[in-house]
Amino acid sequence: MLQRYLIEGRLEAGCDEAGRGCLAGPVTAAAVILPPDFENEWINDSKQLTERQREALRPVIEREALAWAVAMVSPQEIDRLNILRASITAMHRAIGQLGVKPEALLIDGNRFYPYPGIPHTTIVKGDGKMLSIAAASILAKTHRDEFMRRLAEEFPQYHWDKNKGYPTPDHRAAIAQHGITVHHRRTFTLLKQPTLFD
Repeated sequence: MLQRYLIEGRLEAGCDEAGRGCLAGPVTAAAVILPPDFENEWINDSKQLTERQREALRPVIEREALAWAVAMVSPQEIDRLNILRASITAMHRAIGQLGVKPEALLIDGNRFYPYPGIPHTTIVKGDGKMLSIAAASILAKTHRDEFMRRLAEEFPQYHWDKNKGYPTPDHRAAIAQHGITVHHRRTFTLLKQPTLFD
């Protein structure tokens, strides 16, 4: 069971993002405020869970959270801002959409730009330590996966329903064969550069 709060009695929102390392699609962030007595032994860092477990936990979190929100930053914005700033922008958007204003923010990772009027704490590997950050990681991942599955219906040749836009061999092969789409991040290395040893 992960930690419920950093400071007892304080209304804390956990924040995390998904899709930072992808070649295509948005970066997606979630912010979640859980009730102080919330318990769920299955909630963990989304990367430690199977897709089926994440999809089963998503409605539980959405139903039982005091407030939750998910926000996306497009590939075009990622190219303009850079991926770190885009990830933090997505978190800021999610925080701004919360129906309840938190007293503090718990941020997964070690980098964040202050959100106006709310103090924050960055926690390295926070999605494996804090319940609210883990819940946010599950929402960010499942909402983004759902978005990529919808895009895959329009662009089946890239197999986004399976690879979700990550740099898998089949995704890179599809880029080499079909070129790029409006959903690809142009500032990322979309094709591996040949080396002297290839």
